[in-house]
Amino acid sequence: MGCGTGFHIGVGGRNVIDFVCERDNCEFKQAILKLMYELNIDTSNYKTVIPKSDVKPYEKTPQEKQIILPPKNNESKRVFAYLNSRYIDKEIINYCLNNNLIYEDAEHHNTIFLGYDENNKVKFGCARATNPSRVMYDLKGSSKEYSFRLLSKEKSTTVHIFESAIDLLSFATLIKNRGMNFKNFNFISLSGVYQTANEIEESKVPVVLKKYLEINKNIRTIILHLDNDIAGRNATKALEFLLKKDYEVLDRPSSYGKDVNDYLVHQMEEKNKKSRSYAR
Repeated sequence: MGCGTGFHIGVGGRNVIDFVCERDNCEFKQAILKLMYELNIDTSNYKTVIPKSDVKPYEKTPQEKQIILPPKNNESKRVFAYLNSRYIDKEIINYCLNNNLIYEDAEHHNTIFLGYDENNKVKFGCARATNPSRVMYDLKGSSKEYSFRLLSKEKSTTVHIFESAIDLLSFATLIKNRGMNFKNFNFISLSGVYQTANEIEESKVPVVLKKYLEINKNIRTIILHLDNDIAGRNATKALEFLLKKDYEVLDRPSSYGKDVNDYLVHQMEEKNKKSRSYAR
């Protein structure tokens, strides 16, 4: 199609500059000047710019996430009462409080669960209400790679995986109730439901578990304690498929209720019933 300038645009699918280069047998810069002339564009101020060799290309560096922690309350009575109402063992609660793994926020009195990186720096935090409001959320700036966990100071080849911090602490309580030391186990929370892909083969290992396994090459066995609902069962199937090549993966859901805490509550209430019946 003509444009009134003596040349055609898009000849053979090429752009106009390529066309002028071929038509007049000239270089790219000369073709630009010819086009400017034919279009009556003033070329008197045209200058050849030579790029400075000492200017480095812009490199975007990743910005480290900055977690925003709510102010700490001067006491932890509500957090202690809430966790104990879920039958979490008192020694385990105090262990978490004394090691800054949990605390009570000053404004809302929520339980704040913390996760640390390899340099003992807080990288993750999530809140859970100490009342029946069911408030649950991750703190702004959290990195799920370091979600709440209790880790053994001794080398262990096994890691236990839970959906929530409450389930993790519930299992630690069950371990203690059976006469074992909860400090000798590796417990990791996924901090929420693990979402699988529509096709199991396309699912990915949760970032917290992937990071942990990358760092701890000694792990050989992964024990899953995920929920007894559809999401938990699907997540278990996906993780078994993704990890079975390199690890022994065991499915150990609670034998009662939806999750580990349901089982703990049921077990403790049954135990209390028996104690009351013996006392009569």
